[in-house]
Amino acid sequence: MDGTLGAGGHASGILEASAPDGKLLGLDVDPQALELARRTLAPFGERACLMQASYTALPRCLSSLGWETVDGILLDLGASSMQFDTPGRGFSFLQDGPLDMRFDPLNPLTAAQIVNEWPEDELANVIHRYGEEPAARRIARVIVRSRPVGGTRALAAVIEQALGRRRSPGSSTGRRSPGSSTGRGPRHPATQAFQALRIAVNGELEAVEETLPLAVQALGPGGRLAVISFHSLEDRLVKETFRRESRDCLCPTKQPVCTCGHKASIIEINRRPVTPSEEETSQNPRARSAKLRIAERLPVHHE
Repeated sequence: MDGTLGAGGHASGILEASAPDGKLLGLDVDPQALELARRTLAPFGERACLMQASYTALPRCLSSLGWETVDGILLDLGASSMQFDTPGRGFSFLQDGPLDMRFDPLNPLTAAQIVNEWPEDELANVIHRYGEEPAARRIARVIVRSRPVGGTRALAAVIEQALGRRRSPGSSTGRRSPGSSTGRGPRHPATQAFQALRIAVNGELEAVEETLPLAVQALGPGGRLAVISFHSLEDRLVKETFRRESRDCLCPTKQPVCTCGHKASIIEINRRPVTPSEEETSQNPRARSAKLRIAERLPVHHE
């Protein structure tokens, strides 16, 4: 299962590697991405089953196909380059666009609502929590004073004003590139706030936290879960889940007898995340912040 299908690049590689009989379920909440993936994966015919759904719905989606377990699950978290490079989606300030930032166009919450309607304290909390921005309260205060803020570039300018920093030429923001559209150069001062808004609009961290245990349960013995993250908040969630689920006991270390009854369900394949090589980063600068963690499902009898 590819839970973050995008344009179908990973799915295509999986289907090629699992030929001739491997089957893949691909999920994405973005209908534009799904349409691109359908074209990309058309040569694989019925081996590729695509659904517009969040990876939080993976049990229901697997059940609809009659699949009890799968051999592998991939989650490539965050937004895609395709979304960042489409001005009308409002993810980037490289070009002006509406304050949207929704993966799913049916999502009732937009970035414009958060920016222009939420109380200052709530706005500051979002920017601090999801953007890890130390100047969150100052940014929120200036945004509120500048309302209504009409678009991505207007918001970036307001944030620059709040931080008293000038914009770097060619800067943008993106999942694969915290600092710029090319992955090079200094980080734009609005980057962390834009990240925070996107995460809040799409409930990204909550979705990841909900999905990781579901993904582990969906794996057959020996099946693997691979998660690619692009910022510390995502990676921390993945690391903590993998560490917890690879332990036989979660009781305090000083407790002499285990009373929790927890049994390990996975083993960590790599305790340190895989990161891009210099060669890969030079070919694809947007991959520079990527971290890959992999876990393998233990046999059922171990549990």
